[in-house]
Amino acid sequence: MNYWLLKSEPSTWSWHQQCQVASEPWTGVRNYQARNFLKAMRHGDLAFFYHSVTDKKIMGIVEVVKEFYPDPTDETGQFVCVDVKAATSLNVPVSLAQIKEDPRLESLPLIRQSRLSVMPLSKKEWDILCKLGKT
Repeated sequence: MNYWLLKSEPSTWSWHQQCQVASEPWTGVRNYQARNFLKAMRHGDLAFFYHSVTDKKIMGIVEVVKEFYPDPTDETGQFVCVDVKAATSLNVPVSLAQIKEDPRLESLPLIRQSRLSVMPLSKKEWDILCKLGKT
């Protein structure tokens, strides 16, 4: 199993909205590195759902339920999406400030490449963030 972090602006697609649907395509990614990460996702992989821009918090966990396919919102045909479903909410959302304060997370892509919308996490980083979120 692989672990990921997916970022979404809550005004575009929020954790609350994700929880209201059976599954949803993760569309709109227009960065080649993030696209390659979407291509690496496998059915059953888990990802943190992160509210970017305003909240800057990990809100919950989603599961990949369909591996990559062409993003229907991309007219160029260069980008892909995956389908995800809500798995669980974090008991305590984990803020970007908390993440930055924890020295064990200093190499987290969320800090090093803050504009990247899809990023891999190590099992160790995943476990630390789950513990912070009291999951």
